[in-house]
Amino acid sequence: MHQALYRKWRPRTFDEVCGQDHITSILKYEVANSKFSHAYLFCGSRGTGKTSCAKILAKAVNCLSPENGNPCGKCAACLSIDSGAATDVLEMDAASNNGVDNIRDIRDEVVYSPSNLKYRVYIIDEVHMLSQSAFNALLKTLEEPPEHVVFILATTELHKLPATIISRCQRFDFRRITTEILRNHLLDIAKAEKIEITESAATILAKHAQGGMRDAISLLDLCAGSRRLIDDALVSETVGLGGREKLIDVVRAIAKKDYEKIFEAVDETVRSSRDIAVFWQELISVYRDLLIVKNSKEPQRYLDLTDSETEELVGVAKLFSAELLTYHTEILSDALLTMTRANAVRRIVAELTLIRMCDAKLSTSQSSMLARISALESAIASGVKAASTAPGANAEERPARRARAAKPADDDDVFKEDAPRAVGRSVAPATQKPAASSQTNGGAVRTLKPFKKRAEAIEIMCRRDPMTAPFYKSAKWYADESGSIVLKFGSKDSLDRAKMFGGDASFVAAVSQVLGTQFTPSQVKFECEAEQKSGGLIDRIIEAAEDN
Repeated sequence: MHQALYRKWRPRTFDEVCGQDHITSILKYEVANSKFSHAYLFCGSRGTGKTSCAKILAKAVNCLSPENGNPCGKCAACLSIDSGAATDVLEMDAASNNGVDNIRDIRDEVVYSPSNLKYRVYIIDEVHMLSQSAFNALLKTLEEPPEHVVFILATTELHKLPATIISRCQRFDFRRITTEILRNHLLDIAKAEKIEITESAATILAKHAQGGMRDAISLLDLCAGSRRLIDDALVSETVGLGGREKLIDVVRAIAKKDYEKIFEAVDETVRSSRDIAVFWQELISVYRDLLIVKNSKEPQRYLDLTDSETEELVGVAKLFSAELLTYHTEILSDALLTMTRANAVRRIVAELTLIRMCDAKLSTSQSSMLARISALESAIASGVKAASTAPGANAEERPARRARAAKPADDDDVFKEDAPRAVGRSVAPATQKPAASSQTNGGAVRTLKPFKKRAEAIEIMCRRDPMTAPFYKSAKWYADESGSIVLKFGSKDSLDRAKMFGGDASFVAAVSQVLGTQFTPSQVKFECEAEQKSGGLIDRIIEAAEDN
């Protein structure tokens, strides 16, 4: 039977542990001078060597002839521990043995002397999974165990351990292994196993492992199953990576508002059976690199990139402001959380999020507002006219916008535009402004009143359908004399996107709930308010500046 490479290449001495010299040097000194502790706590992310070091330490304290703090691997004690025949070294998985009875068994056993070895060693993996009662049962034994007992606790979530447990142990924090160390170790394994791999492919595997040696070796084992040269293309195909060049193309498409390329990238990911969540995590990683390039004077120190890749990233970062990059990163992270939900359709989440990234006006968050203000400040500082971020902002609309910007706004105009956005505020009858009037295509005048329960309906839509809710939030809501609801969108694109993927059905359901009556789709009127700007007073100020 084939043995997995990560098991075959598990380190057997402290010198073979990669990237944890700050820990192994101390453990070697303690073993060599017989000054080891009665309880150890190994904490860190997965695949960084916690369990391996625990097993090596169990061998080292029982080794009959240790070599400079390392177990010899040849004596009877080392051989019995390696084969799993040593009854005095007990490894327990706290994830499946987390009850108080399991700890009571250990507490009752520690009083007995070891049967064959010098020390009885208890390795408790994933110790954070123990129940509160189990922790309480372990406390006294962990603080003052018999002289022939050593406890080694390992965990990936230190914050879940009680402070009383942590204070009774000698704590070691395992760091994520650097990409360079991972790559070099993968190349050594590949050479010994006669696996053909390029250095660039090994670098990609090391980056994707995110600091975990076990993950890196497992990915190498997966790619080696093809029994041919492991290059960049094979790694991308096997692991499901999109390739950095394609991700950079997506970022450029977002900057240029190139919707065709955006939909093409998502479609290609789906058709190639790659996981969209993996593609999304890689995109977030690219934005992280862009933020570092934008805000750091020495980005090379924090980026695992070649000089050419860094130079390309610097050019892409010039397309965005720091505020816009922050806004994009926030909605990317929110979308990743949405994708993890059981009923989330990942493709739809990805497409709608990328569309929102192209147009900051589709979001009313503070970060999107800061991004728009930053774009205006940059344009004013450079003396260049600011281009509107609205999809429908063409040359034909600009004269009308300039006229509206030049026209002083009276109180009624401010009320008419801000009223639909008022959330949680009530207006006294004595000071309430009159309803807005508008003329239909047939010439008849209709009376439109702000829809009072807009905030409640939007809140319900955000919970039920977070993908289309932002489009409805950017629209103006009115109620006419016939009992229908008129939705006025700032552009044709916003109107079309609001109806996508059943958004109109979600709107009808939300309105029915807040009104307490059955609301029908025929009572909804979708309109494109091409001649007016959506938003409040701040929006109007920003949009007037964008036109000028």
